[in-house]
Parts: sequence; C-alpha cells; structure tokens
Amino acid sequence: MSKRYTSFKEIDKDLKILNLQREIAVEDLKLTYSETRKSLYPTHLLGGFSGIIQKLAISFLAKKIMERLSR
Repeated sequence: MSKRYTSFKEIDKDLKILNLQREIAVEDLKLTYSETRKSLYPTHLLGGFSGIIQKLAISFLAKKIMERLSR
C-alpha cells in the first residue's frame, strides 16, 4: 500500500529522510568494510597465536637450559 501525499512538501520531506537513511547505510557499510579489512590483516590474524607461540618458545628454552645444566 503506497502512501498518498497531499503536498510537494510532504514528498520533499520523505525524500530527505530516505536520502539521509541511505547516507547512513553507506557510511555504516564503509565502517564495516574497514573493520573487516583491519581484522583480516596478517599481523592481526597472527596476534591470536602469539600467546601460544610464546608458551612454546619458553617451554623449548627451559628444556634446553635444563639439558645444559644437567650435563
């Protein structure tokens, strides 16, 4: 069911509202795209593995130190 307008003023008002809604949607899309790009950077993806890598490196180094001390 379409809206019935009684004046050009009403039409202009609705067009302005629709235009602003479109602009907001475009800006939201840009922001989402930017955030997605940032989250997919290789350094960001590997950042989650840094804790695991640190634990493995510390374990490896501790094991090597213990081996040298036990000789």
